[in-house]
Amino acid sequence: MLNKNGIYRRNKSTKGQQAASDHEGARLPRLTADLDQTLEQIDIELGHSPDLKIRQVKIGSKQPVQAAAIHLNGLVNTETVNEFVIGSLLGITDDMLQENISATEDLKDYIFNRALELGEAQLQQDWKEVMLAILSGNTVIVIEGYDTAILCETEGGEVRSVTEPTTQLVVRGPKDSFVESVATNISLIRRRIKSSKLRLEHLKIGKVTHTHVAFMYIKDNADEKLVEEVRKRLSQINVDAIMESGYIEELIQDKTFTPFPTINNSERPDVAATNLLEGRVVIIIDGTPFVLILPAVFTLFFQSPSDYAQRFDIAILMRLVRYISFIVLILGPSVYIALTTYHYEMIPTTLLINLLAQRENVPFPAFVEALLMEGAFEIIREAGVRMPRAVGQTVSVVGALILGQAVVEAGIITPVMVIVVALTGIASFAVPAYNMAISGRIIRFLFLVLAGMFGFYGITLGLIVLVAHMNSLRSFGVPYLSPIVPLSSHGQKDAFLRLPLWALNTEQASTKHGGISEGKKISTGHEQNLSPKIFKKTEGPDQAKEGMQDAE
Repeated sequence: MLNKNGIYRRNKSTKGQQAASDHEGARLPRLTADLDQTLEQIDIELGHSPDLKIRQVKIGSKQPVQAAAIHLNGLVNTETVNEFVIGSLLGITDDMLQENISATEDLKDYIFNRALELGEAQLQQDWKEVMLAILSGNTVIVIEGYDTAILCETEGGEVRSVTEPTTQLVVRGPKDSFVESVATNISLIRRRIKSSKLRLEHLKIGKVTHTHVAFMYIKDNADEKLVEEVRKRLSQINVDAIMESGYIEELIQDKTFTPFPTINNSERPDVAATNLLEGRVVIIIDGTPFVLILPAVFTLFFQSPSDYAQRFDIAILMRLVRYISFIVLILGPSVYIALTTYHYEMIPTTLLINLLAQRENVPFPAFVEALLMEGAFEIIREAGVRMPRAVGQTVSVVGALILGQAVVEAGIITPVMVIVVALTGIASFAVPAYNMAISGRIIRFLFLVLAGMFGFYGITLGLIVLVAHMNSLRSFGVPYLSPIVPLSSHGQKDAFLRLPLWALNTEQASTKHGGISEGKKISTGHEQNLSPKIFKKTEGPDQAKEGMQDAE
């Protein structure tokens, strides 16, 4: 009921108990014209939550009408609620009501159409939508005598400000990153792409969390069948909660059982904008600063935003270093094991003598050495991530140095093995995409086993199986090894190398201006392969059907 301060207090009367009994019996509460009953139902539905705020007001003075503004504390912008919602209701006078209330416009319509000083509001009769609006940070206005509520957009609360990226750092380039707010992330992309063809669609995913999910694409750049497939897979997700972008990534990817990521992610708005221009789709999830970018091919994970902020010759060198680092990551320890276990004749004589002298007092074979050191390195790496930032990096470095020196002095590991494992660990950090680096670390252990059993024959067999597996992968219908397989000469312009911008232009460069023609689209060479085929997913949100539908 209304106290002297106009604040709603819970009433334990027979009427409230009857409402609770009806609620438990019917299980289908609804908005009614009885304001007290509606407020009681909302209070019961939210479990008498202490952060539920209900402000009752009286509209008019001669024949006052009771109304209430309902919201959850901490989810709304308090200034907006006080000034534009409650203030608008209290500002309605008898003269305003007498002049504007008529047979065609009642009090509810007058408040909705004329009194509210808000940018967005809507009328709603559905109980679920009203409750979802309250839980989403909106303010709901209910009026005595009306079974329709007014939903006012007042979302707010504490959000993290835009800061520098923490995982995808560059020497030269933009320094802003996405945050946990969908609205903020969308605005960061729109600031970079001021085009009327930039499309945005919203969904609510999660039966319990009702997580706000949005995806963006550029009309005429993104293939229509690709957009439709993304829309279909998102709508088929049937889970209780979506807490991070990784949930959606796992539920919509084509093939689950693969170490390679088939959907890219980024926390950089410039990366998302660039991929939109190339014809890809960007999925934005509320509550996480990482957006999903699809489809994704293998070469995409080795591209860095700094490639396009530097000269092309510098970018080529850095990109080649990344590919070489990935090869060292997956093959470094296994090649050492194969050489020292099965193929001594391939090692120079002087080096071989030194290696044999080092191994004289070591009790374990090279394969066991590698497993011990790689396992220890992974433990140190994981511990460094979990430890407090102030001491994590120091403990990782000091721990690695002390451990390496101790195992060598104890005669457990040879010094060369420590060098190989350290080089492999450093190479993993040269890969720009963290999920691709993790894939390389997993594959590295498989090659260790093959090299320990069969030497270079095992490594060769593993490479054949690896390439065949990668060739079988698809990312929303796009071959994972594109533009290598199928071979595309145009796509090679920005795959392993990065040609100058004028050479990346899809149209012939304008000689009149000495550069790229005005209004022409700059390509990075992948968009011609973005949607030749679309995989259809009909077995559920997390299973891909083993078939293809040709995109004509």
